[in-house]
This record gives sequence, structure tokens and C-alpha cells, in this order.
Amino acid sequence: MILIRKGADRGYADHGWLKARHSFSFANYHHPAHMGFRALRVINEDVVQGGAGFPPHGHRDMEIITYVLDGALEHKDSTGGGGVIRPGEVQYMAAGRGVTHSEYNAAQDAPVHLLQIWLLPDASNHAPRYEQKSFGEERRNALRLVASPTGAAGSIAINQDVSVFASVLDDGASVDHRFGAGRYGWLQLAKGGLEIGGVTIQAGDGARIADESLVAVKALAPETEFLLFDLN
Repeated sequence: MILIRKGADRGYADHGWLKARHSFSFANYHHPAHMGFRALRVINEDVVQGGAGFPPHGHRDMEIITYVLDGALEHKDSTGGGGVIRPGEVQYMAAGRGVTHSEYNAAQDAPVHLLQIWLLPDASNHAPRYEQKSFGEERRNALRLVASPTGAAGSIAINQDVSVFASVLDDGASVDHRFGAGRYGWLQLAKGGLEIGGVTIQAGDGARIADESLVAVKALAPETEFLLFDLN
């Protein structure tokens, strides 16, 4: 079963410096049918204006993954972690027993467009941790594992039984993913268009996947970019 969450139906917030779409309930957006999916708690699509950003603030007991689509985002946190994340890179922060961080657009004259994902951890009070890796062209016409519970294949190790894949497809290219018994999926389409399960989806749409052993997707536009979550 594949259920589509249309991008236009997501929550929306316009703070001037920040425009955000919420796939699941977040901040002032509350939808009882969209509180998260399995360990996925947040998928926010953010556009942050030049020079603006999120001042230092705290989190705990959350796995946070940031994926930049366009532009550059600067991160600093109380673990000593920090850097500028650009397209092709994945940034991870385990909030664990408590962490403070800030995120700012690294440019003054151009917006940064990103996805920020929150996953519920497998346990509370993990040690806070920060990591950033580049995957670049490894995502091209492939499902590149970028985060996993074991750090397999050079992915970032996270504190949850979730595997996260990133892909950038040429027009007409296709990839497929096999789900183990009792596993679930969520596909978040960031750019372009895809055919999944005989249905066409566009940028901003999400696909909730259950009771499917094999899912194939085909790009319907150049530079089609998405994330796929394999969830317990």
C-alpha cells in the first residue's frame, strides 16, 4: 500500500525570514492524522533568507538530520560540532541528553533550501554527537545509503533502526528498494517528479509505504532528488 501525502496539503508557516512546509505536526501546525510515521517525527522543508537563521536553542532525545538542496547552511553546537553543509552533504546531530545549537544561512544574498528530519531515538539519554559527510555523485542514479543504525557502507551511524537513502535521478532513470518483512517506508520527493506504484508525484509530495516488499520509482524530470526512509 502506497499513500501519497501531497505537498500542497502540508502545514505552512511564513515568518518572513523563514518559509516552512511541515509534512507532520510541528510548532503551530497540528494535524491529528499526521503526527509522524513510525520513528519519523518531523520532515520540514525550509527556505531561509540570506543572513537569517535559527539562534541558539536546545533539543534533547531526538535524532536530527539536515539535508541541503540549494545554498549553504552554517551549524554550531555545544558538542563542539560545526561546519557549513552544502548540497550533496548530510549533517547529523544526536541531541541525546541535551544539546544547544544554531543554524544560519551561510550566505547574505541568497536563500538556503533544505530538508530537516527528526527521528525518535531508540532510547533516551544518548551522548550528544555531531557528524557531517559528503555523498555527492554517489547518489546519482542510485539509492545511496547515507544514515543507518550500524554506519554500514560508509553511512552515518544513528541511534535508531532506520536506514536513510538519498538519490538524484536523471530523467527516465529508475531505482528500486526491497523492504524486509515488517518494514515500512517513507519517500520524500524534494525536486522533480517520480512515478511510484503507478502514481505520479511532484516535488514536495511524500509517499507512505506499508506492506510492500519491493518498490520501484522512475524519474519523470531531470535532477529528480529524494530521500527514502526504511523504518521498523
